[in-house]
Amino acid sequence: MPAMQPKAKSTSSAHNFNPVILREYDIRGIVGDSLSEADAYALGLSFGTLLRRQNGKHVMVGYDGRTTSPILSKALIKGLMETGVNVENVGLGPTPMLYFSVKDHKADAGIMITGSHNPAEYNGFKIMLQSGPFYGEMIQDIGRIAAAGNFASGNGTVKEIDIKDIYVERLLKDYNGTRDLHVAWDSGNGAAGEILRRLVKKLPGKHELLFDEIDGNFPNHHPDPTVDKNLVDLQKLMKEKNCDLGIAFDGDGDRIGAVDSKGNIIRGDILMTIYAREVLKEHPGASIIGDIKCSQVMFDEIKRMGGKPVMWKTGHSLVKAKMAELKSPLAGELSGHIFFADKYYGFDDALYCGVRLMNAVSAVDGDFTQLTGMLPNVQSTPELRIDVEESEKFALVTKLIENVRKNHKDVETIDIDGIRVSTNDGWWLLRASNTQNVLVARAEGKTPEGFERLKSMLAKEVENIGYKIDFA
Repeated sequence: MPAMQPKAKSTSSAHNFNPVILREYDIRGIVGDSLSEADAYALGLSFGTLLRRQNGKHVMVGYDGRTTSPILSKALIKGLMETGVNVENVGLGPTPMLYFSVKDHKADAGIMITGSHNPAEYNGFKIMLQSGPFYGEMIQDIGRIAAAGNFASGNGTVKEIDIKDIYVERLLKDYNGTRDLHVAWDSGNGAAGEILRRLVKKLPGKHELLFDEIDGNFPNHHPDPTVDKNLVDLQKLMKEKNCDLGIAFDGDGDRIGAVDSKGNIIRGDILMTIYAREVLKEHPGASIIGDIKCSQVMFDEIKRMGGKPVMWKTGHSLVKAKMAELKSPLAGELSGHIFFADKYYGFDDALYCGVRLMNAVSAVDGDFTQLTGMLPNVQSTPELRIDVEESEKFALVTKLIENVRKNHKDVETIDIDGIRVSTNDGWWLLRASNTQNVLVARAEGKTPEGFERLKSMLAKEVENIGYKIDFA
């Protein structure tokens, strides 16, 4: 017998989202400009309708520490309930706590109100299904349902729940450190602050906390651990306190940054080589995924350890979908989104990654640098961002790809996401961000001289599309 379709309301409530906020793997914009309370309400109606059509009606909702998050949460929940969806509201906390609640409560879906690592005026929504990520055409479906206005109708319920202690216990479950460590943590005034305080109270060792008070104005530094200047306070604290390692989070706690005992920044791809050693012992020969921005050192090291390195598109939802396809136990991005399906749920959780990093550091005879000292010493840039108009960023990348293939027929290119250009000197990359109005670039050279040649080539190609790149 076919499933009964939920009763529909009239089309008088049709709503048109600003198309720039319906992105590849989330919904995000500037509050008061491209994103409003009305958008949150319409999202509730649209997603609730979509879920009811799939015979679902149980949704978890959470929100980050931005000043606009509570009001967007209220509007979203109102819309969901009017479609007959039952909501459990986990309240203020990091995105991975919301993800965990969906798994733990066996909900049909979850929606997190968060601006992630974007400036304070931004906000948005990350959506997940119990069965996997929600992205791409699924997000465009939300726009189509809203524009049609043919929403499901019902009387859903809302219940406030506190899942913090259960979440912290789950984070602690996979801690297996063999010695106590002195750890510095920088929450960047982001949404992970309260969970972090609860976590370190139960972890052994000594812990120093920076900026753990949740404040959506981010008064100390921007909560993006991929930008080196945002780790200066952590590096300073580590030096003062002689810490074994430092861990930093982004605004919603799903991306990790790290600093070793000598004060060196350890980027997401090098963290992946550390995690892969343990994971490949448990899953020999497994596919391990890195995004297109990751170091060649990471891909080579995974192969050397017997794993199958897989290069894939950037984007947390895209990576999660690829993990499910390949049944990969581990995946990661340069940006610090790292996904453990080994012992965990396959979503990006920086707090969990912090616990697993403590395991790795405590297991070596010596300090953090023992985990990275044997890796090739390459020259590389961090993520470099070039501000462009939102409406033209993808066209600019297409133009640059055409130029490279026309003018440099002797280079190897990969175009699964932007373009990655490989030469005898190393490689460089340029792609359009799916979350900001920027082009993202990176270069990595095998030698200092080769590194300079790669940067020069990248700079020239960027100039050919009308922009300049700052390597400072």
